Amino acid sequence: MEVVWKEIKAALKQQIPSHSYQMWIEPLELVKNKDDGWVINCPNPFSRRRVQDKFGSLIENLIHKTAKNGSGAVTFQTVSRKNNNGNSNDCLVRDPQMLLPAAHVKPHGGRLLRKDFTFDQFVVGGSNDFAYSASLSLASRKDVQQNSLFLISKTGLGKSHLAQAVGNHVMIRNPEERVYYVTAEDFSNEMVHAFRHDSIELFKAKYRNQCDVLLLEDVHDLSGKQRTQVELALTLDTLFEAGKRIIFSSCYLPGDIPKLNDKLRSRLSYSMISAIEPPDFRTRVRILQKKAAAHGYRVPAEVIQYLANELTDDIRQLESGMSCVVAKSSLLGMPIDLSLAASVVKHLARQRKQITIEVIKKLVCKYYNVSAEDLVSRSRKQVLVRPRQMAIYLSRIYTDAPLQTIGRSFNRYHATALHSINSIQKELKGNAVVQQQVNFFRNKLDSGKF
Repeated sequence: MEVVWKEIKAALKQQIPSHSYQMWIEPLELVKNKDDGWVINCPNPFSRRRVQDKFGSLIENLIHKTAKNGSGAVTFQTVSRKNNNGNSNDCLVRDPQMLLPAAHVKPHGGRLLRKDFTFDQFVVGGSNDFAYSASLSLASRKDVQQNSLFLISKTGLGKSHLAQAVGNHVMIRNPEERVYYVTAEDFSNEMVHAFRHDSIELFKAKYRNQCDVLLLEDVHDLSGKQRTQVELALTLDTLFEAGKRIIFSSCYLPGDIPKLNDKLRSRLSYSMISAIEPPDFRTRVRILQKKAAAHGYRVPAEVIQYLANELTDDIRQLESGMSCVVAKSSLLGMPIDLSLAASVVKHLARQRKQITIEVIKKLVCKYYNVSAEDLVSRSRKQVLVRPRQMAIYLSRIYTDAPLQTIGRSFNRYHATALHSINSIQKELKGNAVVQQQVNFFRNKLDSGKF
């Protein structure tokens, strides 16, 4: 039986993508039932439904072809290998209750996981294949030597998708495991609240003793928060020692995050670091095709290729372009063609080739009425600090220049440049004046009127 199943799995591995094989086929088990038929043992109801729908016919054909007496019926079941006494044996016992696969997966702590952020829905390409494999390996416990992963990319390239995919994978396969999904800001605010309400011991116990998988997003937001950094470093020590799994995500490498204490920086750097790059043309096409199929959109191939060629900033822009094309077609009663796509792209595509750091400097200097020399001077006068921070922030958003290059362009170290970017990002959350200024500059740059 074992030899037959190995042959079937080997054949399946040749016929389906490797990531689908690892996720859906690897955990399956083939057994013979009393009626001379075949049973595929699936780890949980969600897996059973997915395998039966996507690979059922293929598996059945391979069983009938490979097994000597493989003409019996093939069924898929969710089963456990424990008897009533909790001892392992060869009896197959049905799970007492089926889960609802379409429901949101709610972690034990923090934010709600998006049900569509799964490994199966992630489009793998050359720009993200290592990050995908590392995330899936961690979620599946394939590599026991590495329990933490640090995902780094610019905004909108899929690091949140992968982080949540780990959480979804763990909670579907092992519902008893406690998954916490939070941002660094959430963690910091929760800690402050615990101090103010004299419940810090409960806070510590929650993350150190009641967490099996920690998904911590945007760790660069911890810059300058020294007390939070100390507490997080101690928490990570406990989790590392206990062999718990941790996923970090950030827009910057641990070494590039300013005002981060050495202990926490060391803990973050201990992780396997995996960068996610912007997708290439072929991957962008596959992303659009997958989105169209998922939502039932009927989009001509030439329109998909046009969008993939024009919208190159990030995945969010790409998906936004697809949604806008479909929405405009529906609202105006127009066919989805290249003309319609071009009208949408005109408003979405940024003119990155024309936008340089020098262009941004001139635009900012004109708006704030300061000179280019003052902008890059060592002066810390408040009248110059805000224009400088704004120009650095816009340079990071609109150019592909690395942080070190941006810093040098303003006569600053990369850590100072990162601090400027974080300052504007924080102001955007509650300062109406800064919001108006950023919107003004973005409208100018997006329209090409600079």
